Amino acid sequence: EGNKGGSEGNKGGSEGNKGGSEGNKGGNDDVEPGNRRGRRRRGRNRNQRDDADQQWDGEPVPVTGMLDLRDDGYGFLRVKGYLPSKSDVYVSVKQVRQLGLRKGDILEGASRPANRQEKNPAMLRIDKVNGRDPESQRERPHFEDLTPLFPDQKLRLERADQPLDMTSRIIDLIAPIGKGQRGLIVSPPKAGKTTVMKTIAKSIEANNPEVHLMVLLVDERPEEVTDMRRSVDGEVIASTFDRPSDEHTQVAELAIERAKRLVEMGEDVVVILDGITRLSRAYNLAAPATGRIMSGGIDTGALYPPKRFFGAARNVEEGGSLTILATALVETGSKMDEVIFEEFKGTGNMELRLDRKAAEKRIYPAIDVDASSTRHEELLFERTQLQQVWKLRRVLSGLAAESGSGAGLDLLIDRMKTFPDNAQFLAEIAKAPGVPG
Repeated sequence: EGNKGGSEGNKGGSEGNKGGSEGNKGGNDDVEPGNRRGRRRRGRNRNQRDDADQQWDGEPVPVTGMLDLRDDGYGFLRVKGYLPSKSDVYVSVKQVRQLGLRKGDILEGASRPANRQEKNPAMLRIDKVNGRDPESQRERPHFEDLTPLFPDQKLRLERADQPLDMTSRIIDLIAPIGKGQRGLIVSPPKAGKTTVMKTIAKSIEANNPEVHLMVLLVDERPEEVTDMRRSVDGEVIASTFDRPSDEHTQVAELAIERAKRLVEMGEDVVVILDGITRLSRAYNLAAPATGRIMSGGIDTGALYPPKRFFGAARNVEEGGSLTILATALVETGSKMDEVIFEEFKGTGNMELRLDRKAAEKRIYPAIDVDASSTRHEELLFERTQLQQVWKLRRVLSGLAAESGSGAGLDLLIDRMKTFPDNAQFLAEIAKAPGVPG
């Protein structure tokens, strides 16, 4: 029996070492394969790392970064943006559990350099979590427990200093955006979706400075990323098309977790994603295959993570909101893109559709007025305004039926240019018997 107990103890010890080697393996794989010496010494467990923390008596290095947690419970502090780097700091399971840390938290504290057996520096102490006392952050609510409501506070896009900016003025009338909106910008190629996104981002920054803006570009051209960074003051997070698909998914997941942490603290966050189609394609390549393939060659399991991303948008009863405006590609000639759009079509509560025919006629913004709308728009308009907007829609719908989709949009843009703001334009519609202006 004594020998049996000893063998069980040895077995337990080997399991502990196995757990430690897995933890170290995660640390090594996080950046690039480690050197041979590091690989030979993987038998040590996480407790030895804690001992090294206690024995080390050098000068601590101040560090700030975003926490990226792994499934095993430990994490890495991303110190250079959202992507892994060699200077990322290891955060132990013990630290994560003691302070109730979550993926996307911004941590400030002190670290020590990596010793000969380690790949990354290690976190010694955590002074602040999201700029606040670590103990106070343990009591914050979980995002999933917050109560979602319909958006009831409008994010006004129309700017007094840009009366000729028709894009923001038309969106305000046809498909208004509220705090907590889950919106799809549906666009064929070359219909001006990037310009529409930039206009929305600039307008939100100008009119709603209290909002935390994040622009997420997935699988995008590098020059588009540079242009967006120079156009927008908010946070621009990007993964270009020359990067692997698992990098696209990693960046997107960390970005949405960061947004959730801000909402838990009662902040209003707007995430503009370009685009949900490319993100779904990236998950299709990166996710493990389930063996069940839908038409278009997309795996059934690949659509769950992007749906979870898009579904995070909500207006929160307890305070704060997460607005997500995502672009979806249509008319690309790809069956996969069509399937992805069909899956997401009913999930949003606002849809802005761009019209290829209007774009070909060089009518910008090429918005399909009839197909664009917001659910429960009565919560975002005053009662008198709502009646005037409905009257405008009836007129435009009649014109589109008679002369084609571009005719109503063309007339709308011409009439709106004669008024400095939407309020005066709607007042004129109220007076007119049947035709705007």
